[in-house]
Amino acid sequence: MSAPAALITGGTSGIGKATAELLHSRGYRVMVTGVGNAANAGLPEDVAVVRADARSLPDIDHAMDRARTRFGSLDLLFLNAGVSRPGPIESTDEDAFDALFDINVKGNFFTLQKALPLLNEGASVVFTVGAGEGIGSAMTAAKGALLPLMRSLALELAPRRIRVNAVSPGMIDTPAYGKLGVSQEMIDSWARDVPLGRVGAPADIAEAVAFLASDAAGYITGDNLTVSGGIGVHSRP
Repeated sequence: MSAPAALITGGTSGIGKATAELLHSRGYRVMVTGVGNAANAGLPEDVAVVRADARSLPDIDHAMDRARTRFGSLDLLFLNAGVSRPGPIESTDEDAFDALFDINVKGNFFTLQKALPLLNEGASVVFTVGAGEGIGSAMTAAKGALLPLMRSLALELAPRRIRVNAVSPGMIDTPAYGKLGVSQEMIDSWARDVPLGRVGAPADIAEAVAFLASDAAGYITGDNLTVSGGIGVHSRP
């Protein structure tokens, strides 16, 4: 029996890269997509890197063709590609709004649609959603669209025993913050607001994804696993 195969979108940095490294270390065959330079990703050499923009349906088709050729089928699809455009409604322009929905919602939807023929019975699909409220109205709306989508797909794909779940990271120290101009000092200061006293690492999310993909989570579908160090716990019923 061949090793399980995983396709990770947005897998060249941050949470996606950490998940690729963890799954690879546990014997998975792994392919990642991303818009970054594959040579600079620093992933193990037998992890395949495919350049693909989540907004582009031809790019998604290309990635699926590569996955079909390399693996034949998939056991895990980790829909992790996403962008952040935090900000209040007054400062959100149409380009930012469209990017949020084109990558976080449309891209994930069509990636899963095109991956369906490759998904084995009993495969796992995991969305990255996000635990953060107060990150901007358009950002919250785009991320919020994914949870009902995930639950609906969990019901739709249950007859094929494909489990569909989400992982919602809290404050995780990833390169995305640097791109937004957030300093390391600022990130470190956020630890004061976290009940467990530290900002999360990409590896914290990778462990959650690996669990959801594993047989240990074989009776879990349609659920959202929040990995936030306790942020938001007090505000939930």
